[in-house]
Amino acid sequence: MKEKLKKFKAIVAEAADLYRASEILGWDQETNMPPGGAESRGIIRGTLEKLSHEKYTSDELARLLEELESAIDQFDPDSDDARLIRYIRRDTDKKKKLPSEMVAEKAKLLPPANQAWRQAREESKWSIFEPHLEKIVDYVQRRAEYYKPYDHIYDPFLDEYEPGMKTREVQAIFNGIRPKQVELIEAISKQPQVDDSVLFKNYPKGEQIEMGVDIITMFGYDFNRGRIDEVTHPFAATMGYGDNRLTYRVDENFLNSFLFAVMHESGHAMYEQGLAKELDHTPLYEGASLGVHESQSRLWENLVGRSKPFWEWYYPKFQKRFPTQTKGVSLDDFYKAVNKVEPSMIRVEADEATYNLHIMLRLEIEIGLLEGEFKVKDLPEIWNTRFKEYLGITPKNDTEGVLQDVHWSFGLFGYFSTYALGNLISLQIWEKVNADIPNLEDQIRKGDFTALLSWLQDKVHRHGKKFEPQELVERVTGSKIDGGPYIKYLNKKFGELYGL
Repeated sequence: MKEKLKKFKAIVAEAADLYRASEILGWDQETNMPPGGAESRGIIRGTLEKLSHEKYTSDELARLLEELESAIDQFDPDSDDARLIRYIRRDTDKKKKLPSEMVAEKAKLLPPANQAWRQAREESKWSIFEPHLEKIVDYVQRRAEYYKPYDHIYDPFLDEYEPGMKTREVQAIFNGIRPKQVELIEAISKQPQVDDSVLFKNYPKGEQIEMGVDIITMFGYDFNRGRIDEVTHPFAATMGYGDNRLTYRVDENFLNSFLFAVMHESGHAMYEQGLAKELDHTPLYEGASLGVHESQSRLWENLVGRSKPFWEWYYPKFQKRFPTQTKGVSLDDFYKAVNKVEPSMIRVEADEATYNLHIMLRLEIEIGLLEGEFKVKDLPEIWNTRFKEYLGITPKNDTEGVLQDVHWSFGLFGYFSTYALGNLISLQIWEKVNADIPNLEDQIRKGDFTALLSWLQDKVHRHGKKFEPQELVERVTGSKIDGGPYIKYLNKKFGELYGL
């Protein structure tokens, strides 16, 4: 059995490495590749992902998997090997439903679509991206046919990012928290508004980057195993053990675009820097799900980065770096500014109280597209109408509206809901970590994040994808994904800030 396990893991490693090679090309596509390389890059990535898919769905791997499953009782059920066998069974059963030609087709579609999205966003011209998205939606709808039967056409794609969850479950969670968030936002709107003009001063790009590097280094991001690069839309990516990268964008006239985004992406990157080395070269070497991943980025961005204890520590350093911009602005004034609640156009710059509404809008649009209720050509109008209904404001152009997110150009249908789920999970984890580290706030006031990161690495990070998200959340917090702690947190924090 040991030899069979060894051979099984060797094939899995080859498949995982081919996928990682494609990921490296994807990172380069975003950071370095000239626009003219999009078509060729799509073909190359298509080849790699096709080969990876064929490895996972080969007869040899299937035979070895069956033999190992017959002896699964010999393994510790929580061991890396047992969890890998179970994961590969679930994953290959799904992969086998999809012909390798469909995998290659997607990889070829996306680089030109992404380049078109970049141009469309720059020119604020939906018509440039529209034909590419039509092809992607058609592809996603055709792909869904291979996964029948399902409860909802969206289920197979949600499952790619949040394994085990169903569309109806996410809709139920969102329906439970939406009215409570709307009620809070309405209450805040009746109070005197916070002055956040300090955030809109001129902050030179180089100094912002130095500040961000300083902060995330203190958080625990290891630059010996990571790097930071500029892109159009920030993201984090892992190429393998010891190679975890994050990206950023800078607006010299709005601090939040860089500051909180770099905290956010460092949360993703530190999660993967904390993965157990033993899981490398397997599909378990990544986060449990995008929802769990997002819980880590939102924890560092919001629960740490927007907290009063954090700014009690960092604001004097910030004032020293930016004395002119912060002249006459007290710690309390700055803390209120970075936590101002106000409906805004851009998701990645949205405050904590309104953020989830951005996600609910995108979920409705994605479901409408896959169900055939919405047409791609109508998306700008649909977006603007529903944005007004959700947030009370209307985008001035397509760039700050329907073109603001990169995800559809990468074919990432099923992805958006995980952002809001991550918010909920982050608060469940935060309650638990504060119970285990009672003086956590005092540590943050001193700029000491060692215990926090160590706790996260032990309870969450090291496990990678060994456990499905609901199982991991329950192991860590004692309950499955629940919106209660999140709503409690919002009401307490913003009740105090706005005197509710």
